[in-house]
Amino acid sequence: MIIAIGCDHAAFTMKEDIKAYLAEKGHEVKDYGTFSPESCDYPLYGEKVARALAEGQAERGILICGTGVGISLAANKVPGIRAAVCSEPLTARLARQHNHAQIIAFGARIVGPDTAKNIVDAFLEAEFLGGRHARRVGQIEEIEKKNRELQQKESV
Repeated sequence: MIIAIGCDHAAFTMKEDIKAYLAEKGHEVKDYGTFSPESCDYPLYGEKVARALAEGQAERGILICGTGVGISLAANKVPGIRAAVCSEPLTARLARQHNHAQIIAFGARIVGPDTAKNIVDAFLEAEFLGGRHARRVGQIEEIEKKNRELQQKESV
């Protein structure tokens, strides 16, 4: 599987550990930064990973910052992206199965390395269940579409 990964400075070390873990499992990892522990702005990396998913350059995405919240908020601004913050494996699995999340996010200041790996495994092993969940994901997509149309009308 091709996996896009990104982080901010607070999560640089964890990102490197997760990259190695994914490579050991045979995944192709595309790293969108940051590439050092120097202070940086998480929205840049959330957007880069989300765009990679939206453009079909990767099958799944992983984002890591201090809490997972800020970087996921940035990713969710990219049309068509559903990024979910997960602090334990069950949420990661259900985010994929029920919400068709393409990206998970977690916090290097919130979860330890073993929990992070368990979250990643749960997310990557899960598949979207469809059925009643497809209807709900469709409703989310409709909300996004309505808001995009409103923005276009306002900019005219």
